[in-house]
Amino acid sequence: MRLLLLIIFSVNTYLSFTQNDSIQIKSFYNAALTNGKAYEDLRSLCKDIGPRLTGSAEAEMAIEWGKNKMEEYEFDKIYLQEILVPHWERGTKESGWIRTSKGKIKKVNLLALGGSIGTNGLIEADVVMFNSLSDLKKANKKYVNNKIVFINQHMDEQQINTFKAYGGCFAIRGYGAVESSKLGAKAVIIRSLGLPLNKDPHTGSMYYVDSIKKIPAAAISTEDANELEKSINEGKTSFLLEMDCRDFPDVTSYNVIGEIIGNKNPNNIITFGGHLDSWDTGEGAHDDGAGIVHCLEAMRIIKNSKYKPNNTLRLVFFMNEENGNNGGKSYATWAKKQKNENHIAAIESDRGGFAPRGFHCDGPEKYISLLKTFENKLKHYDLHIFEKGYGGVDIGPLKKEFEGIPLFGFVPDSQRYFDFHHAPSDIFENVNKRELELGCAAIASILYLLDQNL
Repeated sequence: MRLLLLIIFSVNTYLSFTQNDSIQIKSFYNAALTNGKAYEDLRSLCKDIGPRLTGSAEAEMAIEWGKNKMEEYEFDKIYLQEILVPHWERGTKESGWIRTSKGKIKKVNLLALGGSIGTNGLIEADVVMFNSLSDLKKANKKYVNNKIVFINQHMDEQQINTFKAYGGCFAIRGYGAVESSKLGAKAVIIRSLGLPLNKDPHTGSMYYVDSIKKIPAAAISTEDANELEKSINEGKTSFLLEMDCRDFPDVTSYNVIGEIIGNKNPNNIITFGGHLDSWDTGEGAHDDGAGIVHCLEAMRIIKNSKYKPNNTLRLVFFMNEENGNNGGKSYATWAKKQKNENHIAAIESDRGGFAPRGFHCDGPEKYISLLKTFENKLKHYDLHIFEKGYGGVDIGPLKKEFEGIPLFGFVPDSQRYFDFHHAPSDIFENVNKRELELGCAAIASILYLLDQNL
């Protein structure tokens, strides 16, 4: 009889907790969809502040914007973490032209890659084309020397997960300049890392090696890449390029931090956030204004609810993800070595403001198993991806400092992300209000579930 009563008590307790979870999560969604602030906050970040390249005046104003928002929403604790960041500027607008074998000149749409040097005036050279970085590496130096390299690798349209397609050709942007310079090239041009065929070029970080001569690096639109390929196939083709990029000394910047102090375990910290900086070509709406607003709104919703978190929830607007990740690296080191804190989990939103699909976990198997238990609680909200995967660039350094910490990455629908990623089209008008709000509620829900179960 005692065993039966114990079983009945256990079942009733489980059902009570499950019902409480359902009610709480539903309240988060109702708040986000009916009384949300996310869309207006994103408009303000994109339009009142603008694109937020690390080291720029806009980035500085974004820090003020973020701190003011946290104060407006009355989080328990709000402060800035000082960091040192790089300062690179695009300069006057880049220019490029194709000169065909018949002497015809066609202006192209291009962007300097982030971190590139300038051309020191207009340069022109014959173009040699490669379909991948591995093909370039195999080339004879005589074939490349004193020419402009064009790497024409397409993103794989057959990949359903577009981030896998992006990962498959990221290297042409990251390392194309180094490999081209090894063979004596004057400059490198890449096909933009985007799936649509259009006129928008996509920028992004690239890298140099100190022991190898630096050469200019740029991306041209997918339409222009097709035009350049056609011209090369028809005969000798040259490319004219002018870029005015320049580097400046590192500058002081800040991560913006807000907290709700834990009710039971205030020394246990769950970090969550996105990156406040963006490239300078659009408005940084999807990348990563949406992530900033997802997490800001999730914190606001939790703050305004009756829920009192067990652990401290720490919202971080990271600076400098796009061209250095100094915000993420500095935060992890500061939390461990200076503050000696206890971090139990981290969450990042940095994949756009599209309809939420679930969450990935980068961590030990027990946390992946825990994440999978959340599916039944969230499938009603069209969330179905709960599996091992990637956390995020900003929170990634926490793994080095806090052994075994689980990192959770927000997973929205990926099909349109690379229409806008690092492109002039990444503007507020290309973010859907309802999809953004659903993402905010999903972040609030995963925060709640992790807080309850860790």
